Amino acid sequence: MDDLAGFLRTRRSRVAPAAVGIPTDSRRRVAGLRREEVAHLSGVSVDYYVRLEQGRATQPSEQVLDALARVLGLDETERGHLDRLSRQRRRRAKVPGGRVRPELLRVLDLVAEAPALIMDHRLNVLAGNRLAGLLYGRPMPGLNIARHIFLEEAEHGLYGDWENCTLDVVGHLRLAAGKYPEDSNLASLIGELAMGSERFRRLWARADVRARSHGRKAYQHPLVGLLELHQENFALPDESGMELLVLSAAPGSPAEDGLRLLAGLGADHSDVHPTANAQVRE
Repeated sequence: MDDLAGFLRTRRSRVAPAAVGIPTDSRRRVAGLRREEVAHLSGVSVDYYVRLEQGRATQPSEQVLDALARVLGLDETERGHLDRLSRQRRRRAKVPGGRVRPELLRVLDLVAEAPALIMDHRLNVLAGNRLAGLLYGRPMPGLNIARHIFLEEAEHGLYGDWENCTLDVVGHLRLAAGKYPEDSNLASLIGELAMGSERFRRLWARADVRARSHGRKAYQHPLVGLLELHQENFALPDESGMELLVLSAAPGSPAEDGLRLLAGLGADHSDVHPTANAQVRE
């Protein structure tokens, strides 16, 4: 699904030669740096770097990875991704399961004034509290955020900042593909998204990675209008690959009033309480 050679090629193509002190003229036909330029700036032989981009080299050392990260301008998330890709041939991460402990469901019950849900590394929602079900307008188990954004809500609907959401989703799935290269269900999901969404295909080809732990999320709810919320992601322990997401509203904000109204509108519904471990379409 993802490989070191492809990642290096895409990162090389985005580095402006002038940014690393290489003069350019109108005759230059390469987008970004040439392979020999990356090799020279990183202090490795051209032959070795070419073999890295062709997938023929042995596992690079930490010193080589550090030098490549410096030349290619990788951020912390991309540097970690580069390291995982370089180790794929020698060590494969075990694909985590999707069972939610009962104790975690009790935590969801305790979060009463904010939408909260638990997702796996494939962006399958495994459980959600009552307010999360009301926000999305559907039961939580069975919902896949990537499918929802690219195939069901494309360019309109629930997501107030749809384009940025697509960047987050693709960046997350790229990280997951690098961490779990043998996950056949993840590979199937990526193939399904690529078949069904031209935007997904374009973004996937860029090989960008993102690790978003917090930030603004805007939802355009059909009943209560715009909800500008703050998302916090909490990685769960035990190498489960799961995250707890909580979407909170600032005190005294219109979004806080909107969530209260949403909770009141759904007060008579009984099918949106926390549920987990239902059959998830992977």
